[in-house]
Amino acid sequence: MLSTENNDLITRVGSGTPMGDTLRRYWMPILLDWEVGTPDCDPVRVRILGEDLVAFKDTDGKLGLLAASCPHRRVSLYFGRNEGNGLRCVYHGWKFDVEGNCVDMPNEPDASNFSHKVKTPSYPVVEQGNVIWAYLGPKEHMPPPPNFEWTLVPDSHRGVTKIWQECNWVQALEGGIDTSHSSFLHNNDMSDDTLLRSRSTAPVLQVENTDYGYTYNSTRPLGDEGNFVRTYHYVMPFTQLRANQVGRSGGYYMPKIAGHCWVPIDDENTMVFNFTYTWGEEPLSEPDKMLRGTGNELFVDIDVANQFRSFRTRANDYLLDRYVQRTQTFTGIEGVNTQDRALQETMGIIADRSLEKLGTSDRAIITMRKLLLEAVRTVEDGGSPRGAKDEYYGIRAIDRILPLDQSWEVLKPDMYPTTAG
Repeated sequence: MLSTENNDLITRVGSGTPMGDTLRRYWMPILLDWEVGTPDCDPVRVRILGEDLVAFKDTDGKLGLLAASCPHRRVSLYFGRNEGNGLRCVYHGWKFDVEGNCVDMPNEPDASNFSHKVKTPSYPVVEQGNVIWAYLGPKEHMPPPPNFEWTLVPDSHRGVTKIWQECNWVQALEGGIDTSHSSFLHNNDMSDDTLLRSRSTAPVLQVENTDYGYTYNSTRPLGDEGNFVRTYHYVMPFTQLRANQVGRSGGYYMPKIAGHCWVPIDDENTMVFNFTYTWGEEPLSEPDKMLRGTGNELFVDIDVANQFRSFRTRANDYLLDRYVQRTQTFTGIEGVNTQDRALQETMGIIADRSLEKLGTSDRAIITMRKLLLEAVRTVEDGGSPRGAKDEYYGIRAIDRILPLDQSWEVLKPDMYPTTAG
C-alpha cells in the first residue's frame, strides 16, 4: 500500500508540483514525427504535464514548441498561420519564431511597437526515432539526447505508435512493469499449452537498482526443461523495455524488444508511446512494425482523428465478448494492450493505493514507487534524478530458457552489450 499523501505526491504532475518539477527534468515524447511532417505545416496541439502547447515546423524546417496562448490577449496559437519562419496569431497578427521571440507586431504603429520586448514560453525539441521529444525543465539541467537503442536503429527495424489512456500515468506505468498479470490477462489462446507464461503462472521476481532506474527479471520454472527467465528495464521516469523473443516452448525468434513510455498528459490522462524494434540484421515485418495484434495499431485500434483515442473504451466496455471469454481467451477483449488499458482504467482515474494488498509479485511496482519518491526528494535538494543522464544508452531486455543451475545474471552481457567485457 501507499499512503494517501505519497499517492498524491507521485500522481500530481502540474507545474509547480513536486512530481511535475521532477518529470520536467527528462526528455518526453510528445508527437509522432509525421504529425509535424513538413515545413510550414499545420500547427499541432500538444498537452503534456497539464500544459497546453502548440508544435510547428517553420519554413526552414526547424521545430518549435510554444505555449498555446498568445501573450497578447491569450487566444490559442493553434489557429495561427504558419508562415515565413514563424507562427502568426490570427487575432492581431503577432508572430513568433521557434524560440518564442515576437518577430512582428503589425497592429501597433512604429512609434509604439514593442515586439522586441515580447517573448512567449518555448521549449527545446528534438526529432529522433520517428518521435518528437520535448524538454520542459530548466535549461541548465537539460539532459543528453534520448538515445535509447530503439531510437537509433534504421526505420525499417522499428515500429512506433501512440494511444490516449484515460487514467493517471502511474497506474498505467505500474501495469506495464507488472509481469505476473501476463499469465492471466494476456492468455489469448487458452488451448495453447506451449505458452510459457501460461505453463508457469507464479514467477519469482528479482529487482536490481541501477543509475537509470532498475533492471528486473521474472523466473518461471518449467520443470526439467529449465527456467524461463525474462529480463526488463525500467528507465526513469516512465519507460519500460521488455524482451519479446521467446514466447513458446520449442525455440527462439528474431532478436526483438518492445516497450512503452507512459507520458502524463495531465493528472487524469496519459499518452502511451508504444515501440518495438530489432537490432538484428533482418528488418521487422510490416505487421510487427504496425504493432498488429497489440491493440496499438494506428487506424485499426486507434482513432487517429479523435486525438489518438482507442476505439475500445470504457464507454463500450472495450467491446468485451463474453462468448470469446468463455471459449477462447481469458478476457474476451481483443488486443494485449487494450486488455491492459481496460483493467487499469477500471481502477478509477487515480487509483487509491492506500487500499491495496500487495504480494511478492508486486516487487517491481513497490520499487518503482520508491524510486519516484526518491527522485522527487533529489530534485527538491537540487540534485539530478536517476535516468536524467545517459546511463541507459545501449541497454537491452533479454529472455531465455536457462538450465536450472544457471542464474539470470548470465544474461547481463547481452543486456548491456556496449559495456560487456
